[in-house]
Amino acid sequence: MNPAIEEYLRSVAPPSEEVPVEMERLADRRRFPIVGPLVGRLLYVLARSIGARDVFECGSGFGYSAYWFARALPAEGRVILTEGSAENCASARGFLGRASLMGKAVIEKGDALEILPRYPGPFDIIFCDIDKRDYPRVYPLMKPRLRSGGLFLCDNMLWSGRVASEEHQDDDTRGVRELTRLLYSDRELDTTIVPLRDGVSISLKA
Repeated sequence: MNPAIEEYLRSVAPPSEEVPVEMERLADRRRFPIVGPLVGRLLYVLARSIGARDVFECGSGFGYSAYWFARALPAEGRVILTEGSAENCASARGFLGRASLMGKAVIEKGDALEILPRYPGPFDIIFCDIDKRDYPRVYPLMKPRLRSGGLFLCDNMLWSGRVASEEHQDDDTRGVRELTRLLYSDRELDTTIVPLRDGVSISLKA
């Protein structure tokens, strides 16, 4: 996204609460990738718009995107986080606890691609933010676990513009391109990519 446009969108949005701001500062210090407040608000609005109750995250880091999902869920809602780092799991537990959202969260330490098959669903939303080379591997796992009318959301689908250049043939870029192909060719899914931040794909299951 044009940096001036991103700055404008940040300036007109209401200020974030204390916990997500702290998470954003931690991400800056660690140079750790998070979806950021603009995409966070998009996740929140999408979850609210379909009345989501059950969300599964493939890749959660220290809980930033889960914060936005959990805020959108009703009291009995649930977001399942998956993260390979014990440190990040502990940080997510701390942040979500301070935001009074831990009651809606289940934190699973491990590989999302191994954890997701253990949950039959159906889920209202499945969110993907794992290693980009593994993006196509999520596709056959998420489809049978996503309810009709549910959303499959995926971050980094423009991959800093690398997807648009034939010069980039690394495994991560190929993974993003292949998932994009799979989503757009699936007749059970209506897909679009929103060019917000690094691109978010939104797929509605028929």
